[in-house]
Amino acid sequence: MPDWDEDSPKLKQNLKLILEEIEVLAEVREIPTLEVARRWQRRFMEGLGAEPRYVGRFRGEVGLENIGVRIGEYYGVHPSHVADELKRFEETLQAAVAQLDEDLPVGKELDADELAAIIDLCAWAHAEWVRIHPFTNGSGRTARLWANFLAMRYGLPPFVRLRPRPDAGYEDDGAKAMQGDWKPTAVVFRRLLDLFLEEFGD
Repeated sequence: MPDWDEDSPKLKQNLKLILEEIEVLAEVREIPTLEVARRWQRRFMEGLGAEPRYVGRFRGEVGLENIGVRIGEYYGVHPSHVADELKRFEETLQAAVAQLDEDLPVGKELDADELAAIIDLCAWAHAEWVRIHPFTNGSGRTARLWANFLAMRYGLPPFVRLRPRPDAGYEDDGAKAMQGDWKPTAVVFRRLLDLFLEEFGD
């Protein structure tokens, strides 16, 4: 059985299937919820021998009350605050997509300002998820799924590579996200979108 955190063929297959599901959810503009993220994490952990108590559960929940996470020198939100931070995340994200859904009907051709608004939302959601780091394992992958879910919702391709992690300054800006600064992620995401379109665009 492959290790739950290595770039195994099984993990890549799991992530591919989730991206296919996300494409469908994006087309129908499903409301983003925390339960969607739980489902993603459960699915990409399937068949990887993950510790069962870490699958589909957030830090701070029963049995995970004292589980902290650290990325480099920065710590994720304390487990006792994860639930409240996630509630704020969900409420803010739902309000943002409700406004963008109204402003950007399906099939609308995007102007530069609208494209920037979408990239900013992708970056904010990704950075906030990284800052909170709600899962014991898989928060980064889930953050990248959030970014792609939002991108595809508004007609952009899934430009954020899931595994291995993207290049183009992504790691450095992840550290800034852990400190609560999402704007550098927007700069990296615009670069990643441009690179994706250069490689795969018409």
